Amino acid sequence: MWNNPADTKKNKIYRRKRFWAGVLLAQFLLFFLLSKSDAAVKLAEHFFEFQKAFHQKLFSLFPFSVGDLLYVLLGIYLIFILFKIFKKSSRQKYLFKGFILLNILYFSYQIFWGLLYFQQPLIEKLPKEEPTLEEAKQLALKYLEICKKDRELVKEDKNGVFKVFNLKNIESEILQNQNQLPKLVTEKKGTQINSFKTSLYKGVMSYTGILGYYNPFTAEAQYNEKLPSSYLSFTLAHESAHQLGFAREQEANFIGYLIAKNSTNAELKYSTDYFVLKSLLNALVEKNPEFVKSAILNYSEGMKRDRLYEKMFFEKHSGLLDAFFGFTNDLFLKTNQQEGSITYSYFVDLLIRYERENP
Repeated sequence: MWNNPADTKKNKIYRRKRFWAGVLLAQFLLFFLLSKSDAAVKLAEHFFEFQKAFHQKLFSLFPFSVGDLLYVLLGIYLIFILFKIFKKSSRQKYLFKGFILLNILYFSYQIFWGLLYFQQPLIEKLPKEEPTLEEAKQLALKYLEICKKDRELVKEDKNGVFKVFNLKNIESEILQNQNQLPKLVTEKKGTQINSFKTSLYKGVMSYTGILGYYNPFTAEAQYNEKLPSSYLSFTLAHESAHQLGFAREQEANFIGYLIAKNSTNAELKYSTDYFVLKSLLNALVEKNPEFVKSAILNYSEGMKRDRLYEKMFFEKHSGLLDAFFGFTNDLFLKTNQQEGSITYSYFVDLLIRYERENP
């Protein structure tokens, strides 16, 4: 029986495509089951600790964000594949290639990062008693006074708005403080490798509402250098918490707070304490709006200028991209055992429980 070579080749590609599609589905099931296994998640933690120094050292050798460049190249390649899939003559071949690529990306993501979302929650290591509204209010008043004092120690631009003039000093302080975290909370250690990178998308990031992000494929901590300085310093501390191995966003906020809580760098400390204050007020605004209004009215003049500048910055850059990325980020958080992006209660919960015994 004579077989058409072209048909034989098509059948071979079709079988391969089905195989790799099956592998992808098997991976979804496998990692779902692994996420339910404490032993598997613990193994993922140990692997992350084992490889993170090599991962960070390798990509820190490059002065630009390798991860951002890879995302650009990946985006171009995916568009190329989609274009080929729309053509009937090349559809099977490029569906096959697409499934291989998705398998590689999904496996790499889960091995390097995905399973870390299922680590033991930090809240289980802190006092069990539920925080109260009164505790949140008292802590907000405490941090209001701290922020007033912090604000007097930082520099300003010509408009009287807080301005960071040396990010390298802040980065060095963060790396040093990573290894001084309380053992009650974590025994993870930093690598002392500076892999903070300015995002190549900084012009677009301002319109997305994204302050910074961790790249699990390159272990780089990207940030938007155009952010108001009141956000920028703490964003670096937050992203460094991801580099330590804390995947959940609100836990990264908490670790960032611990990294900077007793910082000797005035800019890092003010940015962090101001973040804590804003988080507390955001958590209180629905239940006690008058208290929040009173607290804001009692900001120092410098803090009021910083708040106004933040408001102007985000109003200027709000729009369709901001709404889209806000929605997608919210969806991503909820699918990874986290609260939505606009919820601050978990961070505040961690904060209050910790501050009870460590004021």
